[in-house]
Amino acid sequence: MSADPHPDPAPIAILTGADVLARRLHMAGARHAFGIPGGEVLALIEALERVGIAFHLARHENAAGFMAEGCWHATGSLPVLVATVGPGIANAFNVIANCEQDRVPLIAISGMIDPVEAARYTHQVFDHGAAMASVTKFSIRLAAGAVDVQAAKAIRLALAPRQGPVHLDLPIAVATGAEPAAEPGPYHAPLAPGLPAPAEGPVLEAARTLWRSSRRRVAMAGLDVLAEPGGAEAVAGFCRRHNVPLVTTYKGKGILPEDDPLALGGHGLSPKADRAILPVFDKADCILSLGYDPIEMRTGWQDPWDPARVIEIAPVANDHDMHAADMPLISGVSAGLTALEAAGRDASSDEAGWHRRYRKAFDEAFAPGEAGPDAAMAAMLAALPEDAVATVDSGAHRILLSEMPFARVPRQLMQSTGLCTMGCALPLALGHAIGDRAEARGRVAVAFMGDGCAEMVLGELATLRDAMADGIAAPVVMVVFVDASLALIEMKQRRDQRPNAGVDYARATDFAALGRLFGGHAETVEATAEAGPALERAIEAARAGPGFSVLAVRLPRRAYDGLI
Repeated sequence: MSADPHPDPAPIAILTGADVLARRLHMAGARHAFGIPGGEVLALIEALERVGIAFHLARHENAAGFMAEGCWHATGSLPVLVATVGPGIANAFNVIANCEQDRVPLIAISGMIDPVEAARYTHQVFDHGAAMASVTKFSIRLAAGAVDVQAAKAIRLALAPRQGPVHLDLPIAVATGAEPAAEPGPYHAPLAPGLPAPAEGPVLEAARTLWRSSRRRVAMAGLDVLAEPGGAEAVAGFCRRHNVPLVTTYKGKGILPEDDPLALGGHGLSPKADRAILPVFDKADCILSLGYDPIEMRTGWQDPWDPARVIEIAPVANDHDMHAADMPLISGVSAGLTALEAAGRDASSDEAGWHRRYRKAFDEAFAPGEAGPDAAMAAMLAALPEDAVATVDSGAHRILLSEMPFARVPRQLMQSTGLCTMGCALPLALGHAIGDRAEARGRVAVAFMGDGCAEMVLGELATLRDAMADGIAAPVVMVVFVDASLALIEMKQRRDQRPNAGVDYARATDFAALGRLFGGHAETVEATAEAGPALERAIEAARAGPGFSVLAVRLPRRAYDGLI
């Protein structure tokens, strides 16, 4: 992270509750907040800006939450969402639920009517805490005199494994009233520098015995690896040292560069990919489940292996019942792998290259044709600059693109995996671009969207335009696959032999025209390899100004049949 342009704020004589909360967030590393104001949060927004936490105005609270997540991926700074009373926080419910399932430590703050007023005043009033309790790790109403203690606790819980969102309800009187403490207390990091090593005992010894004796090993890695400092590097180094092929979830793509011979791709939602890759677990005699959180996976990943052959290393116990493991090691992934390596093993017993047939089957299954979404995606991914980041919305296009092995580093592809939210790709890309520019980097962010997803967030084109006009975001390219259909749902409808209803749009939107209307570079192309050069043009145009481009890729109806 670059040098902080906002040092710790200077002491002031009297701090309000909003001031204390803002300073506590700043101490914890927050530098950006996203949302839409209402009268109930005006004091908070002023306090955030005063301490050096920039407030970014979105067009919808759901998009604002995804912007906060995207910015967090770019900077590592604590993600903050601000919403006003009633409809504001209600609009944010989806993205807060998404953060719970995707393990994002979002700090969601809502303004609220003072309890004394709410005793007889009903306009826009409902129980925010009750609504948020089911989708957050912690929800609390901030109280006068306790704002600092409550906020510090919320931040610790958000960042503790597994990370997740917390909700703070901020009454107007608390936000504007004086707090007794002259300054917030000292900041205590919520986690020790390293997660604990696995406990010595029979489970660890059984794991070491299996590791020493195995010949065909395979690893499965997921979200928890990314949440652990140095986790991705530890897994990649371990796999290379011991010739262990690696399967990842979609969020885990790039833990090992996907052009590495040991990389078996990112998986989770494609039955076609499962047919190529799942058999690798049947043939392996040692399976390492490394920070694998199956919340990303479809039902086809229930019980994918024999528990007797599985060493599971994760920071929390398995309580999901998607799979089982006879040798669970509750520890940091890095520490668990180090404990395994300490046992040593006989490299002469390795069956080197045994996994290659599965990678070959996977590559053949997803080899792009001459035309269609697969041809267009392959060409565009090949055209991405090495340091570019991509986001993708939910739908058939997401499944196809996520199966394509292009990620070189972790978090190079961002998406909603646990909740599978439509309309996330553009705000994720924009939030990342804002964070990227704040860090003095200029990586391009490319948002891959279906037309149904894009039409959910058209208002954020104005947010994108304004961010570029203000010079606060790195270049963004919006790619829209246009088939005037909810393609994935239409496929399921036909699979179940139901009549066509409610899945096709009456007409296709001209997204290139919309892009030009908002002041960006825009182009429409057919779904062929020509989409690659078109994306290169869109990237160069965005870099040259005004900072964003819209590329519409036309598809025939039912273009995804047989591809996923």
